[in-house]
Amino acid sequence: MHSSRSALILILPALCSALISCKPKPARALQPEARPIGTPIQIAAPLGLPPVPIPPDNPPTAETIALGRKLYYDTALSVDNTVSCATCHNPELGFCDGRPVSIGVHGQKGARNAPTVINAAYYTTQFWDGRAPSLEKQAGGPMANPIEMGHTLAGVEAKLNADPSYRAEFKKAFGSDVIMIEMVEKSLASFERTMVSGNSPFDRYMYGGDNQALSASARRGLEVFRNPKKGNCVVCHTIGDSYALFTDNKFHNLGVGVKLGMDGEAVFTDLGRFNVTKVEADKGAFKTPSLRNIALTAPYMHDGSDKNLKEVIDFYIGGGNSNPYRDKEIHSLDFLTGQERADLQEFLKSLTGEIPPNIGPPTL
Repeated sequence: MHSSRSALILILPALCSALISCKPKPARALQPEARPIGTPIQIAAPLGLPPVPIPPDNPPTAETIALGRKLYYDTALSVDNTVSCATCHNPELGFCDGRPVSIGVHGQKGARNAPTVINAAYYTTQFWDGRAPSLEKQAGGPMANPIEMGHTLAGVEAKLNADPSYRAEFKKAFGSDVIMIEMVEKSLASFERTMVSGNSPFDRYMYGGDNQALSASARRGLEVFRNPKKGNCVVCHTIGDSYALFTDNKFHNLGVGVKLGMDGEAVFTDLGRFNVTKVEADKGAFKTPSLRNIALTAPYMHDGSDKNLKEVIDFYIGGGNSNPYRDKEIHSLDFLTGQERADLQEFLKSLTGEIPPNIGPPTL
């Protein structure tokens, strides 16, 4: 009896210790909340665009926008300090990189064309395949991509936390000098939401009441663009009564990067949206890009296969590339005259808007 009681006395402390160690611990209980503080900023939408969508947990502030701008141009986000966001989204190249596909760390070549960041705030999903639901989630993708920036999100956190100047700036922006990756993502996203470009010649003509803002050729091109019996481009590149996003925020298969095998089966170099949804009908489908500032962002398509606007128009004239998943709205436009094709190109050039100030590299 006494030996049993002694054994129990010896076992109880170990048992209690084991139970305590097994108790679930809140993973980030001691971490600061990644919510911006500071001076609220209203991001003004230019003529031709709607109010900029703002997520409730990331209201833009002067501090997060300034911090995001610094981070955007800082190669420290890459594992070897060679690649920044601006490497692939360069302000001097329409916030693209002018390459068919981008080059990442160690000279590695990516698989897709870098889209412009301008007006990305209006996309309901990010990346060509829509795998990120927000600018915040998109921001972390390139950092952790082994080809693009080659880092890890934890590695970026550690790297920035080791920099006293960044810790001071994050404290101003978020109230804590313990840097979390969510803070990095939110800062980048807030800066990118300031990259809105409108008030183009098209906007002044369409929404500003300036009948002289478009040339005669561009006005004819607008008619080709909108006419269901002509180009009918607005079916995907939308124009509204009070603003124009020039994207339906949907995914379409144009046949880019698709070949037909000997048995007529589609062979894809990139499955696009299917990689995200696993829905058969999404094979080879990619997000409709906005056409704003399109004249500044060559080359085109998700693989950069069209070098200039003429090649893009010629691609559509041919009805894209045939495959079982090609969008039903894509069909040959070979009935368009040479003048109509030239006018359409002039209209696309009229979509070049004003670039907002304070989005280039920060001055030191």
